[in-house]
This record gives sequence, structure tokens and C-alpha cells, in this order.
Amino acid sequence: MSTSGLETMAADDESLVAHKQEVREAAQVARREQADKDRVSRLIVDTVTQLPAYREAACVMWYIDVRSEVRTRHALPAAIDSGKKVVVPFCVDGELELFHLESMSELSEGMYKILEPREELRGVAAKRVRSSDLDIVLVPGVAFDRQGGRIGHGKGYYDKLLGNVRSDASLIALAFECQVVDSVPVQTHDVHMDMVVTENHVYPGTGRRS
Repeated sequence: MSTSGLETMAADDESLVAHKQEVREAAQVARREQADKDRVSRLIVDTVTQLPAYREAACVMWYIDVRSEVRTRHALPAAIDSGKKVVVPFCVDGELELFHLESMSELSEGMYKILEPREELRGVAAKRVRSSDLDIVLVPGVAFDRQGGRIGHGKGYYDKLLGNVRSDASLIALAFECQVVDSVPVQTHDVHMDMVVTENHVYPGTGRRS
């Protein structure tokens, strides 16, 4: 490829990254200003737990909400009691590790008051979970489109994890309707969702077929 061709590709990539950041910032504002987050989050979570894919799943990864994400922690006790294997992620050196959560007492507030598995339990072999064990991954994000496109916080943690789950596992995003836009700019490493669930709709995404 010629030098001019490489320069054009680099410029296009820079433009896409800039557009992505604009969409991210606008969605962050909308999400932060979402009214009645607790009530609306319960509507979203209730919809998710009634989905056939969720009801049939044996092993489910729940994210634990931070910032202005759709709230999930209220649902964890019932998920544990349901008999499903409940898994939560935690970050180690820029990678998401997976933890089998069997009791809310296994969580504690870490840095920035983020609820995460207690330090002394993380190394217990029986508590570690492989990404290939997951039947469903419940995914947070900043912005989504109706085809399952996703923009996260820009660190790439979830893209790395989602790239390693089984091809038949369902990727289900939880979002407020205000986070859904017509189209999000995506790059080759971005992973599409199988569904985006809001308080108003269940959008069927293209998943990893895209």
C-alpha cells in the first residue's frame, strides 16, 4: 500500500475515534441525567430475567453497576438463590477476571467504592471461572445502537472478555433508552451485542455475526 493510502487510513481511524468519543460523551451526559434510575433499572432487570435465554441459562455473568450504569446489585441475591451459577467480573492489571459469587458477603467495597470480590477470595481456585463457562453475559456500556453496536468507557476491558466467550453464549446489554442512538461508530475490535434491553424495548442485535 502506498504512503498516501496509509495516511488516509490513519486519518479515517482518527476521525472514527473522535466521533466515537463525541457519542460517548453525549451518552454519558444523558445517562447521568436519567431520572429515577432505581425504578427504571428494576424494569430493565425484570425484563432481562424473563427472557428465555436467561431462564434457560445455567451460568450467568452479572456486572456490578458503577457510576450511572443500569443498577444490577439489587438483583444479585435473587439470582444467587435461583440456583444459577452467578459470576461477577473484577479487574486485574487491565484484564477482567471472573468470580463465582455465592453470597453477597463475598463482596466488599474496593477503590472508588466499587463493589467487588473480597481480596482474600480472589485466589481461591474453586471461585475462579473460565469465560468459556458462561452461557450469558450481561454487559454494561455507555452508548448502544439498535443493531447491538456498543461503546464502552474506552478501556477495552469488555471487548477483550467478550472476544473469548463461547460463540453460542448470549451477550445482553442493559441500557437506559436515553443511551440508545441510531448508530454507533465501531472498530474491528468492538463486539456487537445479541440484545440491547432498555425500559422500553428489547432490541435484537447482530451479535458476533456483524
